[in-house]
Amino acid sequence: MASIIKRKKNYSIVYNYTDENGETRQKWETRTSYQEALKRKAEVENQQFTGTFLPPTNQTIAEFLSDFVSLYGEKRWGVSSYDNQNSLIANYINPIIGEMKVQEVTPRVVDKYIQTLQKTPSVATRTRKPKTEYVTNPTIEKIIKLLRCAFKQAVRWELIAKNPFDNVVLPKTEYKKRDIWDANTIRTALDQCTDSKLYVAMNLSFACSLRMGEILGLTWNNVHISDEDIANDNAFVYIDKELTRASKRAIDMLGEKDIYHIFSPLFPNTSTRVILKKPKTDSSIRKVWLPKTLAYILREWKKSQEELKGFLGDEYQDYDLVVALPNGRPCEDRIILKEFEKLREKAGLPRVVFHSLRHSSTTYKLKLNHGDLKATQGDTGHAEIDMITNVYAHILDEDRKINAQKFESSFYSNPDLRNVHPPEEPKAAVPSTLDLESLVEQLRKSPELANTLAALLGAAPGGR
Repeated sequence: MASIIKRKKNYSIVYNYTDENGETRQKWETRTSYQEALKRKAEVENQQFTGTFLPPTNQTIAEFLSDFVSLYGEKRWGVSSYDNQNSLIANYINPIIGEMKVQEVTPRVVDKYIQTLQKTPSVATRTRKPKTEYVTNPTIEKIIKLLRCAFKQAVRWELIAKNPFDNVVLPKTEYKKRDIWDANTIRTALDQCTDSKLYVAMNLSFACSLRMGEILGLTWNNVHISDEDIANDNAFVYIDKELTRASKRAIDMLGEKDIYHIFSPLFPNTSTRVILKKPKTDSSIRKVWLPKTLAYILREWKKSQEELKGFLGDEYQDYDLVVALPNGRPCEDRIILKEFEKLREKAGLPRVVFHSLRHSSTTYKLKLNHGDLKATQGDTGHAEIDMITNVYAHILDEDRKINAQKFESSFYSNPDLRNVHPPEEPKAAVPSTLDLESLVEQLRKSPELANTLAALLGAAPGGR
């Protein structure tokens, strides 16, 4: 049972409970009005009666998230996700609500937290400057998604009864249409490209719809470009890994899960490592067929690599990477991005990012295959087909317009139905005007018609 004690202007609900160690403890909760105190008293008594009462805990959000990362994150996350989620916790969660008690978080507290985030300056890191002054709405969405997952575990661990992050109203995110290059612009860029690594990377991105990490993680053993393969239009690349940089802490904590290779650092005291790892989703593991020209480009590139390898001898570090530095070591994305920016400025081309080539690829393929979503998804490696239908809806709309044109030419014009019109409504009869001269003439020529008319007139009521 619980009781209410008035203390100055406030009201305290006092009740006993059994903690996790089986010891009886007393809890005081304060409300500002008697009605709120009565409501809380009834709530506690009902929960204790039905066995749904959760013992109070003083665990802070920071302490809880530390448990969440070690018990949940280390089993479910890859190294990239581990680093990203821990950055959100360190930069935008613990500094703002980390000292708050887990059981004090309510939907109202969540709404205020979101308002605070919208006014929070973006955090700069040692290697990356923020692009916006304040935390963006997409970042807020990621933060709330993380906390919703964490507090779902809090419910499961019986720390709280309900998840306060369910049904959150997030700030509206307006996704701008990404600028992309058309095929002619990409052809111009390739014609003016003088960096071999960038040239190969651009071709793989546009022709094969590959992500940057997939291009840099591609190894020659997964490139099938023999004479027979090319002759039979069966040249392909197999994507089963990607190159990225991860923190040494993430690698140590996750036990090298899904990591195929850790490259030795140039400087031993760095806190990060370049790694080859399994792609994030199973759908990203895929086979992508090559156009013949790209197959020949890759053969020439491999030949030049072999010549360089023979020239450098033991100085060449052979990791079997398709896109590598001149000494064979992995080529990180920042190197490709820098060269791409230089090419764009030199050629005077529209400002886009390297990843836009993948979007150009998807757009171009949708136009070529008239909106074949499954075939396009097979190349892009998207986990959900909705990613294509949402991002490239304008291309699909164009194909729907083409469908109407095809329908016109195949159905309405063969046989030619374009001159067929809907049935017209019958027109109302228009009373004719009596022509007396014509009638007299007809009566004079036809005595039978005169006799019939005389009989009709005699039978009419007015004729008597």
